[in-house]
Amino acid sequence: MQEEEIVRRLLALEGEEARRGAGNALQKYNTGRKKHKKQLAFHKCRKRNRWVFGGNRSGKTECGAVECVYMARGIHPYRKNRKDVFGWVVSLTQQVQRDVAQKKVLHYLAPEWIEEITMLSGRKGSPSGVVDQIRVRNVFGGISVIGFKTCDQGRERFQGASLDFVWFDEEPPRDIYEECRMRVFDRAGDIFGTMTPLKGLTFLYDEIYMNARGDPQVWYEFMEWADNPYLPKGEIKQLAATLGEKELQSRRYGRFATAEGLVYPEFDESVHVIPPFAVPADWQDTISIDPGLHNPLSAHWYCADYDGNVYVVAEHYEAERDIDYHARRIREISARIGWHTDAKGRLSALIDSAATQRTLASAKSVAELFCERGILVNTRVDKDLFAGIARVKSYLGGGGPKLYIFEGCVHLIRELKGYFWGAGDVPKKRDDHALDELRYYLMTKPRSRPPAAQPSAVAREKERLARRLTRRGMP
Repeated sequence: MQEEEIVRRLLALEGEEARRGAGNALQKYNTGRKKHKKQLAFHKCRKRNRWVFGGNRSGKTECGAVECVYMARGIHPYRKNRKDVFGWVVSLTQQVQRDVAQKKVLHYLAPEWIEEITMLSGRKGSPSGVVDQIRVRNVFGGISVIGFKTCDQGRERFQGASLDFVWFDEEPPRDIYEECRMRVFDRAGDIFGTMTPLKGLTFLYDEIYMNARGDPQVWYEFMEWADNPYLPKGEIKQLAATLGEKELQSRRYGRFATAEGLVYPEFDESVHVIPPFAVPADWQDTISIDPGLHNPLSAHWYCADYDGNVYVVAEHYEAERDIDYHARRIREISARIGWHTDAKGRLSALIDSAATQRTLASAKSVAELFCERGILVNTRVDKDLFAGIARVKSYLGGGGPKLYIFEGCVHLIRELKGYFWGAGDVPKKRDDHALDELRYYLMTKPRSRPPAAQPSAVAREKERLARRLTRRGMP
């Protein structure tokens, strides 16, 4: 399907949204009968760098425009409000600004809230007019300013201002993104963006999507057509049938799409990544290690419950360190989480069979060095790449997820999100250290022991009487 036809069909889906816009638009957004849960999650998030990766007509632009109005009016329902707020709306071009961003902002600003509109070109209220800034009456008695910028103006036009927020409507060039981050720095302001990722794996893929768990101020959400309760379901089905897989990934689901494809598209952070909890001691299985000295050494602690579900509960992942350091850190982490040892206090682990090799730098192998430091490593691991990938996929999906990863295992999460096929149906050999030892572990067929049999009521009563007699000093 041609680009023009795709855009035309997608814009046709706006009919229901336009009909519900009559009257007080912001009130209807806040109290409408149908709730867009992901828009609500965006507004509730307190982090300072928030992004919605959304398909066309998924509702992403709506929440960006409403966030600007919330802040400018001083009526944000989930944040501390201020008066005299100054923010920018950044679009790609003046035409896109006029047709999308400024139109949405004005849609949610009641006329009585507007002190003044300054035009860059054209007349106020004209469909062809381009707004420079809107002065908004703040509920605290001040005047807030929503300014409009376009990326085609160049980085120099983004310098000098001190801002409370910047909203990017679609993906900006990196230099403008970096400049706007500096504009909100001294006021501890907010960056938020709403975009459909049509350009592949750009800098925002690395900065936001891949880095969200490494930066405490970064948050993102994917938003798709089915999340928008106002889109006609019949039209969605009909349009989806006409789009190719790559177009569907970006235009419907808001996902970053590449020609290579992900090795693990089954991985879903909202399903497979979970908050830590106290894992029963008898779930503990083993540690798995992919060794590295110059490259990162990756180690994870694996548990298996009674139903065969696997939990990755801790992580050690560092480069440019020696065996002494890695062994010490593995023992420290094990002690912190109460990991089991043998009678001599030694840990057990799986490790890449390459760890048996001796090098000119040492008379002993990596496996021998770990054993000397109280970590008994088993090098008999199944390294079959394709069988291992199939096994990981079976734990991620296939009949329901059976692999869960604690939030703190950020490097394993990052590698699962960024593992792509390369030439010859082989994954690209890049950032896969954690994935290698995940395969080693899952290929050992993690044990799932039944819970210990519970004593009968009669046995429990006998135990209670025995304890009672013991306390009284009776044999």
